[in-house]
Amino acid sequence: MNLRISGLIAAFALAGLLGSTQSRAQNAYITNSSSDNVSVIDTATNTVTATIPVGAGPYGLAVTPDGSKVYVTITLLNSTGPRGNVSVIDTATNMVIATILVGSFPTGVAVIPDGRKVYIANQSSANVSVIDTATDTVTATIPVGSVPTGVAVTPGQLPIIGRRVGQDDDGTRRIKVYVANVDSNTVSAIDTATDKVTATIAVGTSRGPNGVAVTPDGKKVYVANAFSNNLSVIDTAKNKVTATIRVGLNPNAFGIFIQPAQPAQRFAGTPGKANCYGKSVSALVRQDHGLNAAAAALGFSSLRELQNAILEFCEGDLSTEREPSY
Repeated sequence: MNLRISGLIAAFALAGLLGSTQSRAQNAYITNSSSDNVSVIDTATNTVTATIPVGAGPYGLAVTPDGSKVYVTITLLNSTGPRGNVSVIDTATNMVIATILVGSFPTGVAVIPDGRKVYIANQSSANVSVIDTATDTVTATIPVGSVPTGVAVTPGQLPIIGRRVGQDDDGTRRIKVYVANVDSNTVSAIDTATDKVTATIAVGTSRGPNGVAVTPDGKKVYVANAFSNNLSVIDTAKNKVTATIRVGLNPNAFGIFIQPAQPAQRFAGTPGKANCYGKSVSALVRQDHGLNAAAAALGFSSLRELQNAILEFCEGDLSTEREPSY
């Protein structure tokens, strides 16, 4: 690393120290089924900061990508009759701002990457409710298999070279929702553009597909088959089982059980171009009011780790790095 880069790092490190070190809040929301509430946990301090009454028997929940709302499935019957409901929490106030009637015994819940829709698996209704997050109303009800439980969604629109079946005109992969149907021994694949089931995939050798999760690249779906003691691996491009993995007894794995991808190493500069590093750092300082806050917001464990990531991103640029002019 030459002296010019070292000086640039030092200058922006100082800017990071002088700027705000407050990272974006990251709370965990935990459903307490027997307490009829949700606990809010500050992951920075591991302390409960709020307890929110949500209704009888909260089960699954999901936070919208922008962190503004939490959708909680309420499983126990109440005065609304055989239908269940979903409670909507405003994370700014930690209050329930809406109650949405859905199908019977709602459990699994997933939000699509752009945050516009929420998909609810209704076990006793054998269907999926689609909620519009702008209005918090149900816009579609999709019949699926018997006792749908787990729900998982593929990542956002992924660029693909060459257009194939199942892609949009701009060559991106459509977002899909996968629903594990416990008593049907199947997984339903739903196209979120049409809110229709496009494939029904047989899984397991007995009954009991329960937990379901998608890999970060959106290419595979893993389904935990509780009564078969194995996992089914689905290729999302073909909607077919490509592997069966023997595991322990009674696997359920309800929830997102696949590790997330590492933070995307994409910065404002252009790799191989002069001033890639300086442009990237400057953009982060402006965006997060300091490099320390930027490192925390992007998931890096230290300022040095962020700086190294930027240097790696800008590889080929080191011999021509110049001081930026702002």
